[in-house]
Amino acid sequence: MAALLLKKLMLQTIKTENKGIRRCFGKYMVQKTVPAPLSLAASAPRLTSLLHAKCFSAVEDTQDGRKKKPNDRTLTNTGRKIHARIIRVFDEKGSDLGNMHRADVIRLMDERDLRLVQRSTSVEPPEYQLMTGMQIHQERLKLREQEKAKPKAGPTVTKELTFSSNIGQHDLNTKSKQIQLWIEKKYQVQITIKKGKNADEPENKTEEIFHEILQTMPGVATFLSRPQAVKGGRALMCVLRHLNKKEKEYADSQIQKTDTLNKKNGNGRESDVVHS
Repeated sequence: MAALLLKKLMLQTIKTENKGIRRCFGKYMVQKTVPAPLSLAASAPRLTSLLHAKCFSAVEDTQDGRKKKPNDRTLTNTGRKIHARIIRVFDEKGSDLGNMHRADVIRLMDERDLRLVQRSTSVEPPEYQLMTGMQIHQERLKLREQEKAKPKAGPTVTKELTFSSNIGQHDLNTKSKQIQLWIEKKYQVQITIKKGKNADEPENKTEEIFHEILQTMPGVATFLSRPQAVKGGRALMCVLRHLNKKEKEYADSQIQKTDTLNKKNGNGRESDVVHS
């Protein structure tokens, strides 16, 4: 009996001491049982993946937002989705209605059965125009025609033509017409003229042929490269190209001035004859 009581007292003493040790060294034991480096290493990938997912989502949202912006060139009907509170409005006839609250604009759309098209977002407040469905359809058709009329960028095509300086006038006229057709299609034309074997042929005859061809296309073509000797001096070669817009406008103005001057000179000569 005494042995049993002694055993219970010893066990009670051990439990009490263990509780004291846990209280004193609790933090130390927790720190020892939790592997800090492993925890940080394990949590870092999760944090990185979350940040990456968030950044990727933000990029997607930005791209989607960019796609949803109205395109001025396609005349998108914005409907009732007016993001700005105050906008500048033009009616279906193009008259400026001034700045309006979006609620008033929506009310006006319902009253007149009109659509709202965004004109410009680069100004403040943004500009919108009220249009009928038929107006939007017609404007879209115009834009499509304008896009089709634009010259498509692509590699420049070069046509080549070779003949002798002894060519007859009829054949030269035929070749000049062919060259003009190519030039009008915005092709470059490389012309090579071989010198004739006739000893009596003038030295500058080949160059004169080049200029004669060019004179058949006033306000249309010009030299991309001027005549130069090739094949050991046995031939001359040049390249013609189509005039650009500014060059064509200048050439047309010069032609018009020349025609006006010729008419004046002709009238002067005619009057001299009459008075004589």
